[in-house]
Amino acid sequence: MESGRTVLTIVLVGALLALLGQVISVPYVVYRAGPAIDVLGRDGADTPTIGVKGAKTYPTTGSLYMTTVSQSGGPGRPLSVWDFLAAKLDPEAEIVPKSDVFPDDVTQKQVEEQNTAAMAGSQDDAVAVALRELGRPVREKVTVAAVDPNMPAAGRLEKNDIITAVDGSPVATRKEVTDLVQKAAVGAPVRVSVLRGGKARVVQVTPTTMDGRRLMGVAVSSTFSFDVDVDIRAGHIGGPSAGMMFALGVYDRLTPGALTGGTKIAGTGAITPEGEVLPIGGIVHKMQGAVETSATHWFLAPAQNCAEAAAHTPEGLRVVRVADFEDARKAVESIAAGKGDSLPRCAG
Repeated sequence: MESGRTVLTIVLVGALLALLGQVISVPYVVYRAGPAIDVLGRDGADTPTIGVKGAKTYPTTGSLYMTTVSQSGGPGRPLSVWDFLAAKLDPEAEIVPKSDVFPDDVTQKQVEEQNTAAMAGSQDDAVAVALRELGRPVREKVTVAAVDPNMPAAGRLEKNDIITAVDGSPVATRKEVTDLVQKAAVGAPVRVSVLRGGKARVVQVTPTTMDGRRLMGVAVSSTFSFDVDVDIRAGHIGGPSAGMMFALGVYDRLTPGALTGGTKIAGTGAITPEGEVLPIGGIVHKMQGAVETSATHWFLAPAQNCAEAAAHTPEGLRVVRVADFEDARKAVESIAAGKGDSLPRCAG
């Protein structure tokens, strides 16, 4: 009788501990390899990931994989004790204090909105890059997306202002705005011409200098008008880091023949409207995800991520260094032609 009670007690205590392990959360975030998604592929409803209307498209073969990172924990999605312990035993999991990733007061909704906005922006930038490469018309407006209340532009520039000129020089891209601000004399005001509510006005902002750069304290975004309608379906993936792969996919859809030559190529990298490939986070997990879900031997990585990539390259994966869209396009063409071994690598 006594032994039966002991067993029952042990079972109840075990069940309670298991329940507490699921209920009690810890302030960490865990990152692992996420799936690789073929931007030249189709979803379960046979809808292409990249759809184009208003221009002739061409059939293609092969795959261009955008790579992702899987995240556990974070605002609105607490990490359980058991998940934390499982991550401790997983050599491919990365455990990071939540405070290193998210501000204390940020909500799940805010994070999702930011990721969705970043993804939408990356898609627009990617389309702009591909169409410009093809010589198609791209009309761009530079818009103030946010104003830092503690920086010089506060009270002068406003969200949704359309910037048309800086110090009298017309601007059509974000880069032109940045370059003209950097050229202005230190300590001197910059004249910023804007359209606000349909009315033209000029405001003066005296940039501050930080780390050798002139800063007004605004975030700017681009609004594009294209002569074709491009619809990119990325599912629930957020963030800007698929931009380069989207640009390659759009370019392939609009050009004869298969850009990849039928091969499987994965990669990552944010992209600017001018075609510069920017560094991203989580490249170690993205390379691992490429190997696990796409069975590729080729991976395109931003030049500024090369050191980290070289130190953690999975066995059998050849990581190619790219700095801009032209590098990426030529890399894919070289791999397609069987000349990939001549490409610059991220090597230790």
